[in-house]
Amino acid sequence: MKVTVTIDDEQFEVQIADLYARPIVAEVDGRRYEVWLNDTPVVRPVSSTPASGIAIPAPSAAARPAAAPASGAPPAESSSRILAPIPGVIVAISVQPGDTVEPGQQVCILEAMKMKNIIRAPRSGTIGAIRVSPGQHVRHHDVLIEYAD
Repeated sequence: MKVTVTIDDEQFEVQIADLYARPIVAEVDGRRYEVWLNDTPVVRPVSSTPASGIAIPAPSAAARPAAAPASGAPPAESSSRILAPIPGVIVAISVQPGDTVEPGQQVCILEAMKMKNIIRAPRSGTIGAIRVSPGQHVRHHDVLIEYAD
């Protein structure tokens, strides 16, 4: 998806691979950025070049289309798992095996650097297995939850 973002009266064309993946990967003028959404949109550049001021609003649940696979996307197998976006400690698990989840629904909370991060379901489906427990330390890309379907 392409969107136009205006910053200080300057327009940028932003290419977004999958608006519902976490993090959202956005490309602006050939530079890749990871966009992390909680309640307030926050942008953290992947490169060392600062990108202050770029924000992408979170769409309402009713406006969520089915996610299309992006070029360079992880293998299809990874869509059956929810991975830790950052290292941290699991604070709470919000789902159980057998629960049905919708895209964007909270599945667990991961604390990193004294901040609680809500981990949300990237797609709809049925929870198959919970691979973590509260208090457990996880590394970047550790498997947190697996889908049954």
